[in-house]
Amino acid sequence: MDGTSYPKGLKRGQMSIQARAMAIADIFEALTAKDRPYKQGKKLSEALAILKKLKDNQHIAPDLYDVFITEKVYRQYAGNSWMTTNLMWIK
Repeated sequence: MDGTSYPKGLKRGQMSIQARAMAIADIFEALTAKDRPYKQGKKLSEALAILKKLKDNQHIAPDLYDVFITEKVYRQYAGNSWMTTNLMWIK
């Protein structure tokens, strides 16, 4: 996390673990949101691929990204969004 994506320009060491986790959730939600008038939401596979690139380039916390993926945190969105149908094939 190099501090270039958010207004205060905080780097990883300056952010709490909660803030780093929220950054991942915020990016994921922004990528997948269908209610934005200026863009269509990405498919789950596209959003997860983008997050992976962000992890690989150190733009998000790699350890928290791994938890997001291995614990399938993204599934929590399924009950309230368009992803319900897109998550049927993920186990």
